[in-house]
Amino acid sequence: MDRVFLRSQFAVYYRRARRVRLTIEAHTDYTALFPLKGRLLASVSDEEFEIEDEGALLINPGSAVRAASRVETEFLMLTLAPAFVLDLAVRLRLTLSGANVSFRSGRIERDERLGRLAQDLMNELKEEEAGQEVVITAQVEQMLVHMLRHYANVRRSDELELSRVGLVDRRIRRAVEMMHAHMDKELPLEELAGAAYLSPFHFARLFKKLTGASPHAYLATLRVQRAQQLLAETDLSISELSARVGYSSPSHFSKAFRQATGLTPRAFRVSLVRGE
Repeated sequence: MDRVFLRSQFAVYYRRARRVRLTIEAHTDYTALFPLKGRLLASVSDEEFEIEDEGALLINPGSAVRAASRVETEFLMLTLAPAFVLDLAVRLRLTLSGANVSFRSGRIERDERLGRLAQDLMNELKEEEAGQEVVITAQVEQMLVHMLRHYANVRRSDELELSRVGLVDRRIRRAVEMMHAHMDKELPLEELAGAAYLSPFHFARLFKKLTGASPHAYLATLRVQRAQQLLAETDLSISELSARVGYSSPSHFSKAFRQATGLTPRAFRVSLVRGE
């Protein structure tokens, strides 16, 4: 049983499965994992964690994430766009715009309040009641408020700017905008480096330092995110959709999509909660 609630600022994934395997090499959003039943073994940038019921794993953008379970497990995964997190932090008067928000604690061993909020969100995902979108949005904001209050660090950053592609370090902004605009095409490292006015060698080093991922791993993550939007908003076939996000082979696309989300593209589309 799977449920996916997808919006531009956040996404909620509910899964119940006998075996779980997720691999996100270069995620661009904040991610929170909440086991509801069973346990998850997770690795974040080579540091390993085990999380159980009423625990959580909070992951900052740019970290490589792997999660797995070999027993029946029920969990929520929440992804939050950086601009959404920063906007709420500003509304809470925790910071001014232009700051960098990071979770200071990767693993939360036990937080009863956050555990109850995750359970409530799961229950709402399973229902098909009027006003579901309003309720889920409010629940996600409530969870984020709790995480910002108790687990966040905020620091001023003169290098970050809020652009049309989200919160981006200005030194690589033009290259990231190129990825968003042309993800259906091959984008050689030389071309991306040229957009940032750097040599390929220095661009690759700077990009990895700032994002935690290579340029093409980062691009692969953007392609999966765009594919999720297309699956939710269009009736494109898997072949058409894979070409739209830069994959010449539908099978290659399906493999990359499943690795990042735990679901095949078709299963993802079936699992979508429309919230209408």
